[in-house]
Amino acid sequence: MAVHTYYLLLLIPVLPLSFLFLLSLIVRPRAARIPIKRRHVFITGGSSGIGLELARQAAAEGARVSILARSLKRLEEARDAIRLATGVEVAIFSADVRDAEAVARAVEEAGPIDVLVCNHGVFVPMELEKLDMEEAKFMVDVNLMGTFHLIKAALPAMKQKARETGLPASIAIMSSQAGQVGVYGYTAYSASKFALRGLAEALQHEVIADNIYVSLIFPPDTETPGFAQEQERRPEATRLIAGASGGMKADDVAKKSLNGIKSGEFIVPCNFEGAMLAIATAGLSPQSSCVKAFLEVSAASFMRFLALCFQWNWFTIIEKWHAENSAKKK
Repeated sequence: MAVHTYYLLLLIPVLPLSFLFLLSLIVRPRAARIPIKRRHVFITGGSSGIGLELARQAAAEGARVSILARSLKRLEEARDAIRLATGVEVAIFSADVRDAEAVARAVEEAGPIDVLVCNHGVFVPMELEKLDMEEAKFMVDVNLMGTFHLIKAALPAMKQKARETGLPASIAIMSSQAGQVGVYGYTAYSASKFALRGLAEALQHEVIADNIYVSLIFPPDTETPGFAQEQERRPEATRLIAGASGGMKADDVAKKSLNGIKSGEFIVPCNFEGAMLAIATAGLSPQSSCVKAFLEVSAASFMRFLALCFQWNWFTIIEKWHAENSAKKK
């Protein structure tokens, strides 16, 4: 009996290693490194916030950078700021991502892209009952349809260039932690960001044979000009729930995002909370790392329990807030 127990104890460290080996055989797509030095990185929403920081960091690493946004004045200011910080000249393109023809013209003028970063986005926090449907449509048109327009325009030349160079290319899509979990006041915004996940998962299947890797980035609240405006309109219940979560600076989000893109990661969380959300919402998403796959499988049950705890807390906050408002009205 003692001998049998001894051999069983010897198997304990072997079992996880065996499982890791199994996962290494089945995770897809295969891991890849996406070089950016001397390659064309095209970033939308590049005139401020995360997009501007991504452009600055990519330029500092030797990439040929193009940025696209609506305001030509802000694009010129961003170009000057990047030149001052890195000594590198970036190309600028003024277009509204809702305009498919304008996007196609800008992409054609910029030339074949190696790394496309769909970073544009708008956010109007409001309960659905109070939300103007034009604002809801605006979010869907920018966040979702704008991403379709960019990818559709860039994809043919990206495929051809990847074939010619033999180097892997990347399409990165900036979602949000509100694209992983819905929160009070985020009905339209979360809908537009959740949709990006379906786009990304299906797109990865379609382009992997062309050596193109898709990255889906989930930043938390980030200190940007857009976030400052959004704060002014947040419903009180949203503020109470989101206030428990920590924010990040734009340069830190950009660094995490760029590292994820270069590593060919499909899911790119930006902080610890984001990493937990990534495990909790892994589902059927692609995974190229056997170590991360192991964490997803082994922690799935615990993360579900933790998710239920978060939901309990949020519903408690909402119930208390409604009770306090009802008392004030009496």
